[in-house]
Amino acid sequence: MNIKTDTIVRTVVLALALINQILSATGHAVLPIEDAQVETLITTAVTVAASLWAWWKNNSFSQSALRADEYKAAISAGETAGKRESR
Repeated sequence: MNIKTDTIVRTVVLALALINQILSATGHAVLPIEDAQVETLITTAVTVAASLWAWWKNNSFSQSALRADEYKAAISAGETAGKRESR
């Protein structure tokens, strides 16, 4: 059985979040954080989220990738429907 790495990571993160929530609900201070640290945590979270979002998108740098993006856009627009490109 081949389980993908991202599936394992998501499962571990979910388990940690659930454990944290249960401990918090039972009155245990899981992450004792001072007010000054909250700003740093929020700023870091925003930076990480923005980084992941930016790289989630298709970032084409090579000429081949840029041509492929143009071809994909043409297919989506129906311009090459039924036509086969010759090499």
